Amino acid sequence: MRQPRLVPAILMLTQLLFGCRSARASGEDQPAPATPKTTLEVDNRGFLEMTVYAFDASGQRVRLGVAGSHAVTLLTIPEYLVRSVTVLRFLADPVGGRGPPVSDEITVEPGDIVTLIVRGS
Repeated sequence: MRQPRLVPAILMLTQLLFGCRSARASGEDQPAPATPKTTLEVDNRGFLEMTVYAFDASGQRVRLGVAGSHAVTLLTIPEYLVRSVTVLRFLADPVGGRGPPVSDEITVEPGDIVTLIVRGS
């Protein structure tokens, strides 16, 4: 009678157990560090509400939101617009008014709070 060969079976079981270990043990499941939120503070001193847009370097316009009249409104600048140091231009388009004012170019970094003051007419 032959005796069963336990050594190959034990080696295969050991390899199977080590091959199925969790990714957490190797540190691969760590969350990426959070990108700081970049904010535009709109100080609207005019009588009209303003629809606020941001323009990136390529001229693409992205709507940020509406700033109420005689109010300070915080709007979040999307993360994809400010991945690193970026030059942005903002447009405040009066709701029901004429001639949208455009700001100068502003250099923005992730986590900045940019202030845009809209003067009343």
